[in-house]
Amino acid sequence: MEKRVCEVWKGSNKFILGGRLIFGPDAKSLLVTLLLITVPVIIFCVFVARHLWHAFSPYNAGYAILAVAIVFTIYVLILLFLTSARDPGIIPRNSHPPEEEFRYDSSVSAEVGGRQTPSLQFPRTKEVMVNGVHVRVKYCDTCMLYRPPRCSHCSICNNCVERFDHHCPWVGQCIGLRNYRYFFMFVSSATLLCIYVFSMSALYIKVLMDDHQGTVWKAMKESPPSVILMAYCFISLWFVGGLTGFHLYLISTNQTTYENFRFRADNRINVYNLGCPSNFLEVFCTKIKPSKNNFRAFVREEVSRPTLQSIQGAEAEDIGGGDPRPKVEDDLEIGEDLLKISQRRNIEEIDEDIRSRGSNGPAHTALEVDAILDSDHRAPTIRSETRHSSWGRRSGSWEIATDDVLSNSKVMESRSYMTGKEGRQ
Repeated sequence: MEKRVCEVWKGSNKFILGGRLIFGPDAKSLLVTLLLITVPVIIFCVFVARHLWHAFSPYNAGYAILAVAIVFTIYVLILLFLTSARDPGIIPRNSHPPEEEFRYDSSVSAEVGGRQTPSLQFPRTKEVMVNGVHVRVKYCDTCMLYRPPRCSHCSICNNCVERFDHHCPWVGQCIGLRNYRYFFMFVSSATLLCIYVFSMSALYIKVLMDDHQGTVWKAMKESPPSVILMAYCFISLWFVGGLTGFHLYLISTNQTTYENFRFRADNRINVYNLGCPSNFLEVFCTKIKPSKNNFRAFVREEVSRPTLQSIQGAEAEDIGGGDPRPKVEDDLEIGEDLLKISQRRNIEEIDEDIRSRGSNGPAHTALEVDAILDSDHRAPTIRSETRHSSWGRRSGSWEIATDDVLSNSKVMESRSYMTGKEGRQ
């Protein structure tokens, strides 16, 4: 049975509706964010906005307070959904390293069969041109690709994300190229919602003071929910309001949260800054790129391609996998043949010398013949030496010194001749 991409996805994401919606691994925290937004708004509508219906009776403006709160809350929730349930800009993984970048690195050599051979490597970084400036991009071992500029690998989602800003636990998703606009709109809208609820709650306290002609403390005792909402919105404003201000600064300088911390740590210049107006236009007015992943597509089986490890293994097997034993055995056989030829030649020459001399001189004694034969047995010299073989491995091999065999045979001939001469004398 064929499987979809979302079913065999190697990242830590969670999919809903067959891959139509994608969330981060901490998507449960999204429920906490929903409660932090909806519960205060419900309290506001029930205990504050409902009592303000008739506060502006000539134009029925009190109903608009309730309507604005509801509509604005729905708008914030939609932005939250668009931020957390879409592809933030995930770059698809490669099934194998980029083979076009392979090269032989002599500085990093591997021991293959006792010989230092250049190791098959590819550069861990490479440089690309961005706005006329060389920018170094890194290789991702997990995704097996060179990360594009402004891309980073999220350790939580286990994906490489384009224009990676940060991983936000409050939305349960990475913030990147395709959802940063919605994230900023969500944060800024949440800030405006807090200001609205805080203002309307303070207005209701003012209305109670005017109706009862009392002090602020009496009005606050009359509507405790208003006091709670004001305190809650005041505290929330420090977070969402501060976050909005920080991202306004990042947008104006065309930075991401990740780059902001790295640039300050490394004292690097920002090559992406195009000027404040152009930076805002880039974030809010450019068309969002389509996703590079089709999570509902069916997986196609790819033909397995050799990886770096398999290539190196094949090289090692080709270089050092040959068995040197047949060559050694062939050398020994050749040596034995030369030994037999040398012995046979010496014996025939001795017999011929004995027959030619006949009675002209004393025959060789048995002791002399044995000495000659014994020296013949010692004539061929078989030496064992360690050398570099043709297959690149240091191995012991037996070699026959044919020059020694021939020289020893000549020595035996001279010995026989001298012996015969002495006998004739």
